[in-house]
Amino acid sequence: MPISRISLLKGKSPEYLRALSDGLHQALVEAFEVPPTDRFQLIHQHEPYELVFDREYLGGPRSDNFVTINITIGRPRTAATKQAFYQRLVQLLEQKPGIHPEDVLVVITPVQTEDWSFGGGRQGIGWPPSDSGQR
Repeated sequence: MPISRISLLKGKSPEYLRALSDGLHQALVEAFEVPPTDRFQLIHQHEPYELVFDREYLGGPRSDNFVTINITIGRPRTAATKQAFYQRLVQLLEQKPGIHPEDVLVVITPVQTEDWSFGGGRQGIGWPPSDSGQR
């Protein structure tokens, strides 16, 4: 179960935010081996003085459409799977809502099973779910 935290500058429409959310989820499903019903995202919008980024570092140029996506994962993925995900994500986000690929920064952080509680205060119980084997 990945959980994604999306950070961007304030001022985007609900439609833009929905397209961003949908594009991320589609890329996770298509390229990162995530089941379609496994969707957990937090969208954070920031004032310009709260989202500080270098417009040229290791890429760029970056614009005011810059977005960071931090994904916490439980099951590690191969480098090839991650690369396929990165590529699919920027393709989808460029199509809709129109984010240039250089404006997308992604950080994936793996954690151990015992670092999750999916509900009820249960630590790591039911992981991976026996019904899918996909997570």
